[in-house]
Amino acid sequence: MDIKISPFQYEDKPILDQLIQLYRYDSSEFDGHCLNAHGRYSYKYLDHQWTEDYRKPYMVRVDGEIAGFALIILDVPKEYTKLSSAEKTNVISDFFIMRKFRRKGVGKKVAHLLFDESQGVWEIKQTISNKQAYSFWKYVIKSYEGGNLLQEEMLQTEQWNGPVLLFQS
Repeated sequence: MDIKISPFQYEDKPILDQLIQLYRYDSSEFDGHCLNAHGRYSYKYLDHQWTEDYRKPYMVRVDGEIAGFALIILDVPKEYTKLSSAEKTNVISDFFIMRKFRRKGVGKKVAHLLFDESQGVWEIKQTISNKQAYSFWKYVIKSYEGGNLLQEEMLQTEQWNGPVLLFQS
């Protein structure tokens, strides 16, 4: 399998928009997202992927076929992170691999490519009820050569309810 990530171009915004619909549908059992009056899931940060320099949207392809996306935020100051006290932290904002590519190593490979591309401290959080995501990220971090899980904590605050993993790549 040939797994590649590439930055989404603005012209590909409709593709990311459609993938976000699949992602929100897929995760609605964990986070309670509901369809709006137009039959769509809202995602207020779609345009921000191209208007804010610190946001990096990546398309995932497997053997040339669109397979998902990763939305990351680079160099987040410590006052905006959940757990990290590092001066700047990278954050996995949203991460989605389509079902047909799951359990085949695609997600792990994509995460490792992201960790390699943007070395540093990473904060990865999961919704409390999404046990599969928690298991996935623990596995991904453990399998990353040279990686170091710095801290793991269950947060229950007004801003977040769920596990947060702090990791150094």
